[in-house]
Amino acid sequence: MTVSTAARPSRPVGHDPLRGGVRFLAELVAWVAVPWALWPRSPMLAIAAVLVLVVPPAVSGTPGDRPGGDPPVAAPGAVTIASVLAHLVGAVTAAWVLWPTAVAIAVTVLCIAVVVSEQPRWRALLGRRR
Repeated sequence: MTVSTAARPSRPVGHDPLRGGVRFLAELVAWVAVPWALWPRSPMLAIAAVLVLVVPPAVSGTPGDRPGGDPPVAAPGAVTIASVLAHLVGAVTAAWVLWPTAVAIAVTVLCIAVVVSEQPRWRALLGRRR
């Protein structure tokens, strides 16, 4: 049995190119900065960090949240939000460890912008009970 595309909204709540772009930029900072910060201490830990940051969000998510379709592994909305928050905390922490103050401030402001702009999406994610 398949679900008709007419039954779904054209774009999930809280998704638009600006919000998604800001969130993606913050995630990209985390994907680069966290392993970079960990590498001098442990290359294996840095590699593990990349896998932890990239793989779970790629294969799991809340049904109905992705504009391109549902993920292979369903997760509650709170898990999706926790994943985004983990990326943001990692990005901010690594930025302050690695980079000059001005860059760390810019990353911090970016991550705060993500938290503010994600509120409609997060409310929708928490409202789904699957």
